[in-house]
Amino acid sequence: MAAQNGKDLLIKVDMTDSGQFETLAGLRATRLSFNAESVDVTSLDSQNGWRELLAGAGMRSAAISGAGVFKDAGSDERARQIFFDGEVPDFQVVIPGFGIVEGPFQVTAIEYAGAHDGEATYELSLASAGALSFTAI
Repeated sequence: MAAQNGKDLLIKVDMTDSGQFETLAGLRATRLSFNAESVDVTSLDSQNGWRELLAGAGMRSAAISGAGVFKDAGSDERARQIFFDGEVPDFQVVIPGFGIVEGPFQVTAIEYAGAHDGEATYELSLASAGALSFTAI
């Protein structure tokens, strides 16, 4: 895979719960991480004392984070609404040259900051709240 522009890694939110996705406004940096817990089934019978893990048994999760400038756009308002209403709508993460990850996420944190001589910024954290799908592009 050839090098990709970081600006093409997009976080999108379902604006109306109808599959209409819009990129979260003002993001400058985005991150997606996948996690899988392991289930240790090592016993005295394990070959030469090596740890053994049970395939497919651990909990899987994903986390999304982003940071950027506050624009007070419709997608910013939607992210705030999701947080305060405790919703878990679908989000999409577009990974350039790779694919799209889609599924329900909960907004777990929104932080706003600003200096007297700079722009207002925000940081956003999301945690997966159900099964995710992957579509190659």
